[in-house]
Amino acid sequence: MNEIEGYAWTSDRFGSPDEVLFYEARTWTTPPDGAVLVEVAAAGVGLPDLFMLKGSYPLVPNPPVTPGQEVCGTVVATASGSRFSLGDRIFGPTHFYAGSGGFATHAYVTDRVASVAPEGLSNEEAAGFYVGFRTAYTALVTRTNLVAGETVLVLGGSGSTGAAAISLAKALGARVLAVASSDTKREFCVNIGADVVIDRDSDAIRSEVAEHTGGQGCDVVIDPVGGEIASAAMEVVARYGRFATIGFASGSWVTVNPIELVMRNISVVGVLAAGFSADEDAAHNAELCRMAADGDISVPIGRVANLDEVPAVIASLESGAPPGKLVVRA
Repeated sequence: MNEIEGYAWTSDRFGSPDEVLFYEARTWTTPPDGAVLVEVAAAGVGLPDLFMLKGSYPLVPNPPVTPGQEVCGTVVATASGSRFSLGDRIFGPTHFYAGSGGFATHAYVTDRVASVAPEGLSNEEAAGFYVGFRTAYTALVTRTNLVAGETVLVLGGSGSTGAAAISLAKALGARVLAVASSDTKREFCVNIGADVVIDRDSDAIRSEVAEHTGGQGCDVVIDPVGGEIASAAMEVVARYGRFATIGFASGSWVTVNPIELVMRNISVVGVLAAGFSADEDAAHNAELCRMAADGDISVPIGRVANLDEVPAVIASLESGAPPGKLVVRA
């Protein structure tokens, strides 16, 4: 293929997004094996973008940093053996860890785990679909084996992963209790399907979960938050329950007390939506795409920003993101 010229947001050092990011000219060549090149239509924004720029994200240990983990775009070049054709509208994870993030005119996308975007999803919805729903699927289906009729507690319910977990858990037949920090965020959680919404307060979590579960606790906890709130949630896991630890939006991971795990037969599982076989990835993606096409799950878009707003949008996450999925339109 001929070289394709464009632009990308990048940083050559760690620091605050609005101080270290700059928009530079870039050239993309034939995709490496296992990748396709897309012209980006929209890109999802998440806390990992902030963490990688700050230097606290394990997959980006050193600069340069090219944030933007997920995109929707049109295929403009493929490697040998690709599953996709030129012109396909696909969504999936970028090669942000290798210098090709999604806040750009073009990006390399991992072929094996990308999917053709269902017709019912807009570019913005498709751009915000992969990370949240693959993480939620891994947590609820493959790691905690959620069963219809069980009760799920979702921390950070108005965030990207939390909102996806609420939507998916409801589609799987669960009763959902969500935790959120403001009236606006709690209303958002109700609107996307949460049965009960609890204030982000340790005492409220303890008391209200007990009230709404008859003192039995929750069968599954979804934790992208960590910290004190997660520790309170650990106390309300039902006997034989499962606690899925995903992230540390609070700034610290959940603290685990082995005695509590033993006394109540609780399982704590780590969640990373990666490392599956090609067949498993295909099956997970196909099921999620089917659910999206059928209207069983959806991406609740919060704000759509423009590409020139990327530094400010990522920096805003330091003071707490608004409810819903943040997306940048290219």
